[in-house]
Amino acid sequence: MTEQSTDYDSPWKEVIEEYFPSFLEFFFPLVYAEIDWQRDPAYEFLDTELQQLEPDAEIGRRLVDKVAKVWLLGGEEAWVLVHVEVQGKYDSKFAERMYTYNYRLYDPHKQRVISLAILADEEKNWRPSSYGYQLGGCRVSLEFPVAKLLDYEAQWESLEQSTNPFAVIVMAHLKTKATHRNPQSRLQWKLSLVRRLYEREYSREDILKLFRFIDWVMMLPEELAQGFKAVVKSYEEATRMRYVTSIERLAKQEGMVEKAREDAIAVLETRFPEVPNSIVERINGINDPSMLKTLFTKAILIGSVEEFQQVLDEVVSG
Repeated sequence: MTEQSTDYDSPWKEVIEEYFPSFLEFFFPLVYAEIDWQRDPAYEFLDTELQQLEPDAEIGRRLVDKVAKVWLLGGEEAWVLVHVEVQGKYDSKFAERMYTYNYRLYDPHKQRVISLAILADEEKNWRPSSYGYQLGGCRVSLEFPVAKLLDYEAQWESLEQSTNPFAVIVMAHLKTKATHRNPQSRLQWKLSLVRRLYEREYSREDILKLFRFIDWVMMLPEELAQGFKAVVKSYEEATRMRYVTSIERLAKQEGMVEKAREDAIAVLETRFPEVPNSIVERINGINDPSMLKTLFTKAILIGSVEEFQQVLDEVVSG
């Protein structure tokens, strides 16, 4: 099990959308305090505006970005740009990209933009929070709030006491990072975090959503995954919380993964007269739906089995 096998960006996008007010309250309380949450709707995501920026190769690949329109307590409209550098490491261009996104969102719409960054990397001393330059008496600058997930390791007790969904999310993320070479330890932490969902008395809907995040990022080898499901089922029965259909959801997800494997292999076998067993075995060993989707697309477009083998090596190795 390698760190590259974990899909971080999709679950982070999902939980930010599901819990946007809680997200701001947890990481950026000053921003949260300025927004009029009594409005209906209090916010809306502007995916179209963000997508218009994505094709620009100059600003590179963005892992998790969300733009939301909100209304401030004074009645003014503002836009909140959230960037989560989930799998990142030191990047000398990060602050410049934050600045670029900020002004490119402002320029066509003339709406003030609040830029926020979540740094979920493992570089303790990397904390970009501003970008600027001056030339000939002209000064340009942007300062933006940053939340560093590593900082929460020292606040573990506070995370355990918090009922904000992002306390669980941060704990899951930190323990995923900490256990990427120790699947047995990851299993124990995964069980502990799932048990906490019940003990904190979250609603049924919240338990399902947070369970999905935990299960998504804290991937386990197949033999441990089966044990995890058995323990969760037993715990649900012992606590009489059978309304949580976690196992059924897992079964559905497994069925989707199995179909994705079969589809990728079927395309290869249709297009090429001979597909090596080594390729089939490696595809059957992949549990990540996003990886399988990529391989399915490549299987349709690729020119040869040899080229597909190279793509497979790149996808699996991260």
